[in-house]
Amino acid sequence: MSSSVGDNHSIKQHLPAIIIMISGAFIAVLNQTLFTTVLPEFMADFHLTSSVAQWVTTIFMLVNGIMIPVTAYLSQRFSLRHLFFTALTLFLFGSLLGMLAPQYIFILVGRAIQAMGAGILMPLTQTFLFLVFPLEKRGMAMGLFGLVIGFAPAIGPTASGWFVNMFNWRYLFLIILIISIVVLVLGLFKMTNATELSKPSLDVLSVILSTLGFGGLLFGFSSAGQYGWRNPLSYVTIIVAVIILIAFVLRQLKLETPMLEMRVFQHRSFTVPIALVVLMFLIFIGTMTMLPIYMQSMRGMSPLQSGLTLLPGGLVMGLLAPINGRLYDKMGGRILAVAGMTFIFIGAVMISFLNETSPLWYIILSFVILTFGNSGIMVPMTTEAMNALPKSLIPHGTAMNNTLRQISAAIGTGLLVTVMSQLAMAHGGDPVMRNIFGLQWTYRIVAVIVIFGIIIATRISKKQA
Repeated sequence: MSSSVGDNHSIKQHLPAIIIMISGAFIAVLNQTLFTTVLPEFMADFHLTSSVAQWVTTIFMLVNGIMIPVTAYLSQRFSLRHLFFTALTLFLFGSLLGMLAPQYIFILVGRAIQAMGAGILMPLTQTFLFLVFPLEKRGMAMGLFGLVIGFAPAIGPTASGWFVNMFNWRYLFLIILIISIVVLVLGLFKMTNATELSKPSLDVLSVILSTLGFGGLLFGFSSAGQYGWRNPLSYVTIIVAVIILIAFVLRQLKLETPMLEMRVFQHRSFTVPIALVVLMFLIFIGTMTMLPIYMQSMRGMSPLQSGLTLLPGGLVMGLLAPINGRLYDKMGGRILAVAGMTFIFIGAVMISFLNETSPLWYIILSFVILTFGNSGIMVPMTTEAMNALPKSLIPHGTAMNNTLRQISAAIGTGLLVTVMSQLAMAHGGDPVMRNIFGLQWTYRIVAVIVIFGIIIATRISKKQA
């Protein structure tokens, strides 16, 4: 009983810092999707092609993905307050530069600086929550974090699409700037420390290999989604990145204090749930790309209409996160994992029956069911994975989790679009009908893969009585 009282006291003591950290994470996640609907505005104002304008989102993904693996080292070398203020300051300067940008290159630099802040904040927030909350309440903690992760990307494209219709795109940077200042000022008074510093030495070669490997892999898969797998920019980059990452992994295994600890995968109770999170995120991000293509290219909807159609699914995913977090604390992960993958399977099957006349309610329902299943995977399985690690490995576990999610998002976008395109080309005929054929069979393949996910979910450990 006294332990429970002590745990509750610790949570109450850190409550202002918890709110501030989650607010910072909200900014980070919101930034990932906030500018996806603004690309036409950049193209018009700076006279850009669509491929050049796409770098607004690509540069954020690349720099974010490069920063995340380094955060395991940073969180052991610098205090939580130090890293938090550094991340928010990066957001502040990146947003200011983007808002005042006289040329497009300044927007890209501003987005890269924002992504550096996001790359620090996301895993840092997870690490903080896992250290502050006791084992039996971590599901609830990750539920709060999942609410941010689900809600922010759901409202980002829709909100920015509406906002840009009313105001100039520069005001989007201004909003992020204002929120960053408010959170930064609150942090000056309420931010606490929870991490234990070991101050490991920095292995420069590890940083170089990590940057080239993870950055190259993300860029390669992003290029595959944009230019196709046969483009040398795609496959050569991926092959070189994989070789570099193998060298990175081998070096981490040799180092006494590695930058990113690969031995987290020796814990089976970490590896199995993380595999489900990666599969779920791959399908989710891929679907977030595929359904807008279907609605806009095959059904003639506007970007705003397609964004509003996906909004209920994103809201469901976010709102269910705290509920599933509490359920995890009470019943463990196996039931939630099996149920989550089953709903993802049903959603994928429903999407596989979309055609040129599918009613709007059917599109919404199929995505809602898929995201309903996602909510049973994201929070419970992340919590399950981190609970398997000792305290000293939690920074490495959160960095690994976020890194793999970034990679799976890039793979999901490139892979599903490519499979759809190849199937459509093989089918021939009317462009719209062959693309619908490609979409249908892509999700039938996805549904088969999810069956293996259901089998993996049964390997999740039962909650100990």
